[in-house]
Amino acid sequence: MKIHLKTSLLLLILVCFLTSNANSKTDNKNYVLAQTSIHKPSKQFIKVALLLDTSNSMDGLIDQAKAQLWEIVNELSYAKCNNQNPNLLIALYEYGNDGLSSSVGYIRQVLAFSDDLDDISKGLFSLTTNGGNEYCGQVIQTSLNQLNWGNNPDDLKLIFIAGNEPFTQGRIHYKDAAVNASEKGVTVNTIFCGDFNQGVSGFWKDGADLTHGDYMSINHNQATVHIASPYDDAILILNRKLNKTYVSYGYYGQEKIALQEVQDDNASNYSKANAVGRTISKSSYLYKNSKWDLVDAIEMEEVVVEKLKETELPTELKGKSPEEIKAYIKIKSNEREGIQKKIQELNKQRRAYIEEKQIGNSNGLENAMINAIKTQAKKKNYKWK
Repeated sequence: MKIHLKTSLLLLILVCFLTSNANSKTDNKNYVLAQTSIHKPSKQFIKVALLLDTSNSMDGLIDQAKAQLWEIVNELSYAKCNNQNPNLLIALYEYGNDGLSSSVGYIRQVLAFSDDLDDISKGLFSLTTNGGNEYCGQVIQTSLNQLNWGNNPDDLKLIFIAGNEPFTQGRIHYKDAAVNASEKGVTVNTIFCGDFNQGVSGFWKDGADLTHGDYMSINHNQATVHIASPYDDAILILNRKLNKTYVSYGYYGQEKIALQEVQDDNASNYSKANAVGRTISKSSYLYKNSKWDLVDAIEMEEVVVEKLKETELPTELKGKSPEEIKAYIKIKSNEREGIQKKIQELNKQRRAYIEEKQIGNSNGLENAMINAIKTQAKKKNYKWK
């Protein structure tokens, strides 16, 4: 009896050990699969770092950036990669401004990678020109060090640097920065503000060639050409209706909805056509505001209505039940969808009209950036609709 009991105990221990080991292997296998799944890239991004010279001679360049931002964004919104809409992140740096600290090479990160188009517009409109010590190699290296470029080989990772002094200035050589850019899979595109051949002799072309980027020259003092269309007034009327569909919430809600209005004003102060361009951007999937707008937040499942505090709600929703809040947001969501669809339909007609009228007309910074992006995007299976 004792022998049988001992044998049974030994068999039981052996079975438990084998079962435990098998479960451990299964768990490890599942853990590896989970880790693989977590780290497998599921989204594609167009990441653009815009490095702008803000020395005294660059007022025209900054004006072009402010005036042409929305058309650049709109062109990117038409991109498709593997039948999906890629995400867009834009970072902004200024360099060559004597108002900045010499200890960091007269360089300032205005904005890290962001998909907040209002913040990007705010950053551009914060730029002013002053002085002139332009260290191209150092600002490229700074953007490589500070920004989260990621490891997804399918991402389109681009630097655009614009200026008008020799590319060789500063303590960090542009060739060293180019090597580091290549290691991160980042393409450096250079835009010389001035004569094409002068930019070549100033090594701007070499700065682009090292990472297989594009070298371009523009007349930075050329005024932005906007072509008015018969659809502009209708689009701007829809913009006012669109703004009424936003429902602010949280700590930054009121501040951000006010910023939206300010950036509308900034665009319209440049020109009517620029305001139209911003409205079209606001009707695209690239205009995301889930951090302060309840309609976007609920649609993107970033907020649970039942967990919202009374203090986080706008006046019109205070004292409402979760069901009432959801019903209100659903109405606003449907309104927005309908307005955005109308804007997009009008924009198709606007684009066709402008394409017919703009023979011989092109905007320097906008044209240079879009052409370079499209050329390099083709290598990663991006297409334009």
